[in-house]
Amino acid sequence: MNTRRTLVCVAAAALSGLALFGFAGAAQAQGEPLRVATDATFPPMEFVENGKRTGFDVELVEAIGKTLGRKIEWIDIDFKGLVPGLISKRFDMAVSGIYITDERKKVVDFTVPYYAGGLVVMVKEGNTAIKTPADINGKKVSVQVGTKSVSYTKEKFPQVQLMEVEKNQEMFNLVDIGRADAAVTGKPAAYQYVRTRGGLKVLPEQITTEEYGMAIRKDTPELTKAVNGAIEKLKADGTYDQIVKKWFSTAAK
Repeated sequence: MNTRRTLVCVAAAALSGLALFGFAGAAQAQGEPLRVATDATFPPMEFVENGKRTGFDVELVEAIGKTLGRKIEWIDIDFKGLVPGLISKRFDMAVSGIYITDERKKVVDFTVPYYAGGLVVMVKEGNTAIKTPADINGKKVSVQVGTKSVSYTKEKFPQVQLMEVEKNQEMFNLVDIGRADAAVTGKPAAYQYVRTRGGLKVLPEQITTEEYGMAIRKDTPELTKAVNGAIEKLKADGTYDQIVKKWFSTAAK
């Protein structure tokens, strides 16, 4: 553990010198806002509470903004519009619990992975018909449109009756009221719902283990380099660990 931390510190020190141009380029006249798009309906990653945007991604991006000397200008958009909006230059970066996939890497760049997630299955408490992910075949399963849950579930569980919805909350609600037998979603959101709402449970067997990345346009490599440098700095000085501890319990890791 000490060796790993030492290596991180060394890397951070190197980045402070080697990536100086990247930081300066990304800051571009300090004070120029960094426009970041998100779909704030995916707790604990990003959501609205008491009229204020909050969550793990939100706090991490705000910390990155401070490191780069740039104010964060948030743009709210449906998840399915994040990558298209980024490509069309509506904003500079998209951060919304986005998995790094080969398909997405064809059209956008990603930062270094900043958190490990994965897909899980949620069912109603007391459901004894679905004990493992394989049991969802032939069942009604809710998923959020535009997410990897859709394509992955279609491919791996071809007999599933998919129910695609726009928002994460709708997906959970369908299971809660019995219109869907299960939901396939990201692990952080699943555990957050169970902790705060109850009524549903997460199957112990995880479907996938994947990593989240911040999406950035391919024509702004200096921004990708700068954000990577900021993430390394936040890990080295302990800020990243503080944010992780705040938003994720042991059960959700």
